[in-house]
Amino acid sequence: MKSLIIGMCFMASASIADEIWVSNEKDNTISVIDVETLEVTRTLEVGERPRGITFSQDYSTLYLCASDSDAVQVIDPESGKILHDLPSGEDPEQFILHPDNRRLYIANEDDAITTVVDTETRRVIAQIDVGVEPEGMAVSPDGSMVITTSETTNMAHWIDTETHEIFANSLVGQRPRHAEFTSDGKTLWVSGEIGGDIVLFNVEDQTQIGQVTFEIKGIHPDMIQPVGFKLTPDDQYAFVALGPSNHLAVVNATTLEVEDYILVGRRVWHMAFNRDKRLLFTTNGISGDVTVVDVEKRKAIKTIKVGRYPWGAALRIKD
Repeated sequence: MKSLIIGMCFMASASIADEIWVSNEKDNTISVIDVETLEVTRTLEVGERPRGITFSQDYSTLYLCASDSDAVQVIDPESGKILHDLPSGEDPEQFILHPDNRRLYIANEDDAITTVVDTETRRVIAQIDVGVEPEGMAVSPDGSMVITTSETTNMAHWIDTETHEIFANSLVGQRPRHAEFTSDGKTLWVSGEIGGDIVLFNVEDQTQIGQVTFEIKGIHPDMIQPVGFKLTPDDQYAFVALGPSNHLAVVNATTLEVEDYILVGRRVWHMAFNRDKRLLFTTNGISGDVTVVDVEKRKAIKTIKVGRYPWGAALRIKD
């Protein structure tokens, strides 16, 4: 009887294990990874060229940029079914959900605009002209501003979320791909893929206050291309995906020094932490897999095969 009870408890805990959801750009699928077993448990068919991926605040709804379907798809994570599409403008690539859990800010790469959609009414609230090839999106912790980065214009555009107007433009490194605010909302980080750097801005006056550069022994500088990155919750470190160099950089956010490089899969794009931030899951486009990194040890501990060209990653917390 005791062994039966233990078995039942294990099954119950396994059934509510958190998940990492990965968008596979070339397969038109999502791979769902169990955080406990580190195995793919489901593969879901979605729209064409899925890239940006995020959950609602209660994890009951998944939003997905189906870029070549010109739609943001709304998915029930329990059943895996597509519930409906949101109007998104052409070629949505990345997006960010406002802290109000309702407004979705979408980068439309082909049209040089940021589209704002109300997820409840399913209507477009605003469309904001930005630079050429917008991609990266970030929202401040207080929800007062949104950032769109434009790859060809090499700018970060600062958008007031009340007026939906740009109030500042900042030059950044070449081909900016990703942006994030620190948890206190005082600093903005922006990666420059071709520039090979990350620049930091003071949010109060939008002035540049720092820069991070990268150098990996034996790898040509042209191969070191920072794309996605994640700041730790205490803002002490940043883990930076360095594209075709096949490495993550570990950056001390206080000194802006690179403390370590971690070898992962081929052409690392984006990443997601697990719930307690002890594990980091990276999407590796060319090798078609996800690398699991032990954050404390700064070491890759497992490779998980997923679909072709995995792009985005998002944590789903299950309680």
